[in-house]
Amino acid sequence: MLRLAACRLCLAWGLWLACTHALAQRPLAFKDVTGESGIEFRHTDGSSGRHYIVESMTAGLALLDCDLDGDLDIYFLNGSPLPGTKITESPRNALYRNDGNWRFTDVTQQADVGDPGFGLGVCAADYDNDGFVDLYVSNFGPNVLYHNNGDGTFSNATPLAGVAIGKHVGAGASFLDVDADGDLDLFAANYIDDLLDEHRVHIHKGVPSYPSPLRYEPASSVLFRNNADGSFSDVSRESGVAQRKGYGMGVVAADYDDDGDQDVFVANDQQANFLWQNDGTGKFTEVGLLAGTAVDLTGKPLSNMGVDAADFNNDGRVDFHVTTFAGEFATLYRNLGGGLFEDATRVTGAGEGTLPHVKWGNGFADFDNDGRRDLFVACGHLDDNIHLRGGAGSTAFAVANMVLQNLGHARFRNVTATCGDGLAPVHSSRGAAVGDLDGNGKADIVVLNSRDRPTIIRNDTSSANHWLSVRLVGRASNRPGIGARVTVHTDGAVFTDEVRSGRGYQSDFGQWLHFGLGSAARATKVEVRWPSGSVTSVADVAADQKILLSEAESVGLNVDR
Repeated sequence: MLRLAACRLCLAWGLWLACTHALAQRPLAFKDVTGESGIEFRHTDGSSGRHYIVESMTAGLALLDCDLDGDLDIYFLNGSPLPGTKITESPRNALYRNDGNWRFTDVTQQADVGDPGFGLGVCAADYDNDGFVDLYVSNFGPNVLYHNNGDGTFSNATPLAGVAIGKHVGAGASFLDVDADGDLDLFAANYIDDLLDEHRVHIHKGVPSYPSPLRYEPASSVLFRNNADGSFSDVSRESGVAQRKGYGMGVVAADYDDDGDQDVFVANDQQANFLWQNDGTGKFTEVGLLAGTAVDLTGKPLSNMGVDAADFNNDGRVDFHVTTFAGEFATLYRNLGGGLFEDATRVTGAGEGTLPHVKWGNGFADFDNDGRRDLFVACGHLDDNIHLRGGAGSTAFAVANMVLQNLGHARFRNVTATCGDGLAPVHSSRGAAVGDLDGNGKADIVVLNSRDRPTIIRNDTSSANHWLSVRLVGRASNRPGIGARVTVHTDGAVFTDEVRSGRGYQSDFGQWLHFGLGSAARATKVEVRWPSGSVTSVADVAADQKILLSEAESVGLNVDR
C-alpha cells in the first residue's frame, strides 16, 4: 500500500510538473505594426564621422497619457548635429498622440515639445500636482522641463524651474518624492561633464571607433528638491548624491529595502553601479557594493546601460535587471531581503542569449498575464563599422531584440525565435518602453532605433489569463502616486509593483501598473501603500479592467476605455 501510494504521489507530481511546464511554454506572440501606425519619426545621432562618444548614447523615449484620454501617447527623443555634420533641417524630438486602433498622429508642433537639443534621457510626471503629466528631457547640453498646460500644449518651464544643469552629457532621470512631502523632486544622472572640448579620437584595429568613457572625467548626479512654487533647488551636496562620480546611464527609483521611501539605482558604464539608499528625509548613502548590486557574480564592474525594477519571483521584494555591453551578460540582481542582493543571472537563465550583443533598453512585463514578469531587451552595437575590425563574433551593429519568458520557479528562457515577426526587425536599438497601447490588457512594446525609424510591436499572445491595470491619484501624496506600492491579492497569489517615473535605458513607462493574474477572475484585495504612509484598500475587484484608486478613498473607479 505504501509503495502504491508513493507511486500515485510520484505520478501526480509528474503530471503537475508536466502541466506546469506546458503552461509555462505557452508561446508569446508579437507583431510588427510600425508600418500601419502612422509614425514617421526617424532618429539621428548627429554623427559626422568623427565618432563623438555621445552619438552612440542617444536616446530614450517615454510612454505617457499627455491628454488624459486614457491611452498611451509616445514621446521620442532625437539627436542634433554635432561638429562636422551638415543638415538641411534640424532634427527634433517628437510627440505622437494615440488615436486608437494602432494609429498615431504627430502633434509635436502644436504641443510645442520639439526640443532641438541632443536628447539622451527622458522622464514624465505631474511635478506640480495639477493633474497633467509633464516632461523632463536630459540632453547633451542644457536639459529642458516642459510643463503640460492641460490644453494639448506644453510650456518650457526650465528658466523658472532652474533644472537645466548646463554643459554636460546627460543620462537617465527620475521624478520621485525623496522626503515624502507630497511634491515630486527630480534626480538626474550624468555621463560625463564635458565632450566637445575634450574629444578623443579613437582607432581600434585600424578602424575609427567610439572612445571609452574612461578617457573622460566622470560626473556626479544632480538632485533637485521641489519648492512647490514651480521652482527647484539643487540639493545634490546636502543630500549626498554629489559625493560620488560615475558614468551614469539608466536610472530607476525603487524601495528596495521596503522602508517606505524611494531609493535610486544608477547604472554606470564601465564602473560599479550606484545604489543610493534614502533615509526617508532625502539624505542618501551609496551602498551598491555592500548590497551586492555594484558588480557581477565574479566581482567585476560591467559596462552597464539600462536598469529596470520589478518583483520577478513574486516574493514581495524589488529586484533589478541591468543591461550591459557585448561580452557581458545582462544581469539580474535578486533581492534576498535585509538590503542584500545576489547576481542570479546564471542560475535563473536570465542571461540566455545576451552575451554576444550590446544591450540597451530593458523592461519587465507580464506579456502573457500568467502572473510572472517576463523581460524585453533591446540590442545593437555602437559602431556601424564593427564588421571591419574582424573578430566581431556573433554580434553586429544591427541585431534583433530579445524576449526572455519567465517560466516560474525563478527560471527564464530566451524565446525570441518563436515570438513572431515582432522580434524579427534588425536594428541598432536604444531605448525601449512597455505598455498597453491598445487597451486590451496586453503589454506592447515601443523601441527607439538609432539612425532609423522606431519599431512598434503589438502583443498578439493568445491567452485565457486575466489581468488588472491600476492607476493612482494621490492626495496627501504626490498626485500620480509615484513611489506608492500596490499589492494585488488573489486566491493563492500575491503580486506587487511600484509606481515609477524613469526606468530602462534613459526612458519612462509604466505609471499604469499592469498585473497579470493568471487564472484568477477576481482580485480578493487591492492595497496601496502611499508615500505619505496612508493605506488604501479595495476588496473583491473583477479582473480584466482598468481601475483608478484615490488616496483616502476606499472605492475603485472603473475607467476602462
